[in-house]
Amino acid sequence: MKKIGFLSFGHWTPSPQSQTRSAADTLLQSIDLAVAAEELGADGAYFRVHHFARQLASPFPLLAAVGARTSRIEIGTGVIDMRYENPMYMVEDASAADLISGGRLQLGISRGSPEQVIDGWRYFGYAPAEGETEADMARRHTEVFLEALKGEGFAQPNPRPMFANPPGLLRIEPHSEGLRDRIWWGAASNGTARWAAGLGMNLMSSTLKEDEGGQPFHVQQAEQIRVFREAWAEAGHAHEPRVSVSRSIFPLVSDEDRMYFGGRPDGDQVGQIDNMRAIFGRSYAAEPDQLVEQLREDEAIAAADTLLLTVPNQLGVDYNAHVLESILTHVAPGLGWR
Repeated sequence: MKKIGFLSFGHWTPSPQSQTRSAADTLLQSIDLAVAAEELGADGAYFRVHHFARQLASPFPLLAAVGARTSRIEIGTGVIDMRYENPMYMVEDASAADLISGGRLQLGISRGSPEQVIDGWRYFGYAPAEGETEADMARRHTEVFLEALKGEGFAQPNPRPMFANPPGLLRIEPHSEGLRDRIWWGAASNGTARWAAGLGMNLMSSTLKEDEGGQPFHVQQAEQIRVFREAWAEAGHAHEPRVSVSRSIFPLVSDEDRMYFGGRPDGDQVGQIDNMRAIFGRSYAAEPDQLVEQLREDEAIAAADTLLLTVPNQLGVDYNAHVLESILTHVAPGLGWR
C-alpha cells in the first residue's frame, strides 16, 4: 500500500472570503486538519515553510503540537529552507518534536525557493562563505545537520560542569534514534536528487522542477526518481529510500467542488523561477472515474511511494477534510493505493 498525505502552505489573509484570517487561525486549523486526516485514514500531514510571509513559518512548535494531538499519522515538512537554519539548534528542535510524536517525524528540507524579501537569510544572521553561493550555504548547513543527527559525540566536555556528564565527547541532546533516516531533500533537478541520494536522504519532489528536456512534467519527474534510485543503489545505503511527489487533485463530487475547481486548466506550464527554467505540473480536477484514468497515466505518481496532496487551506478544515475523504474513498482504491 502506498501512502497518501496532505501538504499545506498555511496561507492566511485578513479577508472575509478566507477561513484563515490570522496566523493563529492557520496554526490551530493546521492541527485540526491533521487530526481530521488521521481520523479519515490518511497517512501524512505535511507543512510548507516560508519566511516573511503570511504563511506557516516556524515548523517545530506546530509539528510538536500535531504530534501531541495524534497517534498514528506521519508529520513532516515540505520543505524547510536550510539557508535560514542554525543546523545545531535545528537538531534539538527536530529531535524534540520527533520524541513527542513517538518517532513519526518525516522532515523535508531543501535549498529553498524565492522568498518575500531579498536575501532574507541575512536577517537571520547567515551569509555564504567566500566563494559560496546561497545554495552552497544551504547544502553546508544540511551536511552539518545530518552529521549531528547521528547522535555521535563531538563536543569537548567542561571539566567542571554544572551537572555530571557521561564519559567521552558530548552530543546534542535530546537525540532521537532513527530520525536521521527520515530526512527528505526537496530536489528541483536531477543533479540535486543524485546529491541527496549520496547523503542518504529520501527524495521529495514537488509540483515544479527544472525543465531538463522539454518532456511533460510527470515524465521528467519520473526520470528524476529513476536517477535518484540509481544513485542510492550506487551509494550502497543499507535501507530502502522513500520518494514523494506532490499534486493538486480535486474530485468533483459536489456542487461546491465544481464551483471551486470545475473548469480549471489542466496542462503543464513553463516559466522562470530563480533564473531557472522551471516546469510546473498540472492540477487534476474531474469526476472520480475520470481522475482515476488521468492519474493512471502519471508516471511519477506510479513511481513514487508517497503522494502529498496540496490543499487550499484557506477554504477551512471541513472543506479540506472533505477533499481528502473524497480522494481516499473515490480515487485511491481505483489506483490500487488502498
